[in-house]
Amino acid sequence: MIGIYLHIPFCRQACTYCDFFFTTRGGLKPAFLKSLTREISSYRDSEWSSVPVLSVYFGGGTPSRLTGDEFTSLLDALGAVFNLNQAVEITVEVNPDDLTPDYLRQLKQAGVNRLSVGIQTFSPERLRFMNRAHTREHALQCLRMIREEGFHSWTADLIYGNPGQTTDALAEDIETLLDFDPPHISAYALTIEPHTRLGSMVRKKLVEPADDELVAEHTDLLVNMLAGAGVERYEVSNFARPGHEAVHNSAYWSHQNYLGLGPGAHSFSWKPDEVHAKRWSNKPHLPEYMEKSPNPHEKEDLTIDQLATERLMMGLRTSEGLTVVELEQRYRYSFSSAQQVKILKFREEKLLNYDGASIRLTGMGMLVADRITLEIISS
Repeated sequence: MIGIYLHIPFCRQACTYCDFFFTTRGGLKPAFLKSLTREISSYRDSEWSSVPVLSVYFGGGTPSRLTGDEFTSLLDALGAVFNLNQAVEITVEVNPDDLTPDYLRQLKQAGVNRLSVGIQTFSPERLRFMNRAHTREHALQCLRMIREEGFHSWTADLIYGNPGQTTDALAEDIETLLDFDPPHISAYALTIEPHTRLGSMVRKKLVEPADDELVAEHTDLLVNMLAGAGVERYEVSNFARPGHEAVHNSAYWSHQNYLGLGPGAHSFSWKPDEVHAKRWSNKPHLPEYMEKSPNPHEKEDLTIDQLATERLMMGLRTSEGLTVVELEQRYRYSFSSAQQVKILKFREEKLLNYDGASIRLTGMGMLVADRITLEIISS
């Protein structure tokens, strides 16, 4: 099975921290949709068109800048080319200020069954700092509407480790979100990307980033509060109630094939009988995307060794971990004696569980997942 990702690049305004490809030129939307539909149609009768689609994900940008009718048209176009009969998850990223009860009903009628809501924080001060388009009241209203309209599958994003954010302030954000009984939460420590407004503010010393110790405190608080409410961590940045784990994102972590449509979208293909995989992306340039067929950009051939390294990195970020059998059979990879020593050392430190058949990080290990993974790989 495959996943399909569609990049919708339109935003109302630029957030201070965002490093994704986007545009605020909403007048380009009709031409963009025509080009996106053309790209979808280009896969008719291809090797992608007959394989069952497990998930469809509209990301951005801000996909909720599209109308309900536009989502209906795009999903109809996808259904005319791809096998969507077994799709169990169709997700749309939405911003709180775009939602109304009528709009939510239109999304449902179009076939959308999961929402990803960009809350980030409920604090008016931090929302202004992030240059978010929505307010605290928008966030609260949209969560009420989602509940009232009967969306049973949805996730909300939170950002922690913000400059000046205390643990009490984060606890208030978490408590406010938990009041709405979320089935899934994605929570990210603020990352300062160099080519963003926030990156510029840090370079100019206008903003002091949160230190590592505070971010670690935030992470502990987040994990403990969510676990206490029955929302368990199943990946470093993702938490869910049982049965609500993200289908689409989980496919990325386990090297399932996915097709990216739209400017800047990434794709991955690995055939079972091949020892190399391919990864490529569409160029993140909207005028060029609309003028001609997408031009594969940053094409990459991945060796079996590179794939094994990636699988270790992604698998150890999940609570499920990975098995030795999978590494040996799918990736032709086995741990060296030096790696075994390192793994046993981490087991003694209670940072991971390893029984010779499977390996996964403990809750403590999740806090330093990148360091553990790097040390195992480099051994």
